[in-house]
Amino acid sequence: MARVALTGSSGLIGSAVVAALHERGDEVVRLVRRPVRAADEAQWDPSSRHLDPAALDGVDAVVNLAGAGVGDHRWTPAYKREILASRTDSTHAVATAVAATGLPLRLVNGSAVGIYGDRGDERLTEASDPGDGFLAEVVRAWEAAANPAVEAGAPVAFARTGLVLAPLGDASGHLLRLDRSGMLVATDGGAAGPLLRSARLGLAGPLGSGRQFWPWITLADEVRAILHLLDHPEVTGPVNLVGPAPSRQKAVASALGEALGRPAILPVPGFALRLALGEFAGDILGSQRVVGDVLEGSGFVHEHGDLADAVRWLVG
Repeated sequence: MARVALTGSSGLIGSAVVAALHERGDEVVRLVRRPVRAADEAQWDPSSRHLDPAALDGVDAVVNLAGAGVGDHRWTPAYKREILASRTDSTHAVATAVAATGLPLRLVNGSAVGIYGDRGDERLTEASDPGDGFLAEVVRAWEAAANPAVEAGAPVAFARTGLVLAPLGDASGHLLRLDRSGMLVATDGGAAGPLLRSARLGLAGPLGSGRQFWPWITLADEVRAILHLLDHPEVTGPVNLVGPAPSRQKAVASALGEALGRPAILPVPGFALRLALGEFAGDILGSQRVVGDVLEGSGFVHEHGDLADAVRWLVG
């Protein structure tokens, strides 16, 4: 049994990680911004860029998933600053606290495939150079904020998460939630909101050209991968958390339509996405053919090994 401190425990990925840790018998300390309401919670203020190292007493590892949702609001200059600060401030706080313990605590820090930018059909591995664009700049700063822990000798892995496919199945009637770049928390539809709205009308067509690669991973495999990284502290640096076969967005739409017994024909034009979502639409329409060489090389085996299998899990 291990004792794991976790930030972002109320989000889509964080809540699933907490459940998985409990299921295998680990103890979880949830770092929360509100007043403490349970014995397994500890309060912190990530905006202060400080975490009391005492909060990590007896902890074997830390998972940091804190950050404002990329798709929660239109990208105004103020909200873009919040997206950046919420990640860099929280990561700096966690990393300095890890360093201050003087112990080689395992740190699995949230990150995103957004670092690669829009790269067309280029095969992108952990060794690929960062790309351009706002999200690429955010992720570079996000990972750099963990330097205090890295320099202190702690084994740090950056979980560069792709497009997380997760069943929603609540009373709202939504079918699933897809979180773009692994950086959305509890949003309605995320990057694929337009796709889902079309799917409910029986017109789950491609977004834009549909030829852009979407580096997807199911929520089940995302959680399994994070636990795998906790169990393998020898794996450090960037780790792409994506499925074994990146798919073109048109194929994602087609597989979803087929699983629902609905056509996937009419596209959602790029200009319509830009009108609805503003600058964020550029990342939805961008292409990232990301592969998980480091993850698979460390012995991880996906539960959902292809798109058809993933979609069956989503709607089943």
